[in-house]
Amino acid sequence: MSSSSQPDGPEQLGEMYHVTLSVCGDPMDEASLQEALRRLAEERPFLLSARFSSERAEVRYWEEARCLDDAAALALRLWGEHRTSAGLPAWEVVGLEVVDRETYHWRMAQPPAPALVPAGEVAPF
Repeated sequence: MSSSSQPDGPEQLGEMYHVTLSVCGDPMDEASLQEALRRLAEERPFLLSARFSSERAEVRYWEEARCLDDAAALALRLWGEHRTSAGLPAWEVVGLEVVDRETYHWRMAQPPAPALVPAGEVAPF
């Protein structure tokens, strides 16, 4: 029997995807927001980091999912699903990046890239 037909194979368990979710909305007291983000970290396994200002937040975490589409769908629901329990503001998702584990580790191994590439230019990593 090949490993791909075993029920406990990697395709059954899912892959890990690195997610960066950006949200923004009406200004909020930063101390309250910081506490809400800490509660989110307690509720959400694999939360790596959160950055915030009074009008914006960005959370980075790992998501286990069958495929990237599923990981993205779960990420888009994260803020709303934890809004009440963590006390998060009613902000809108304004950005989402989901990459597989291999891509994430590849990026981390690269030297720092310039912040911007001029418009219309194609540049190597």
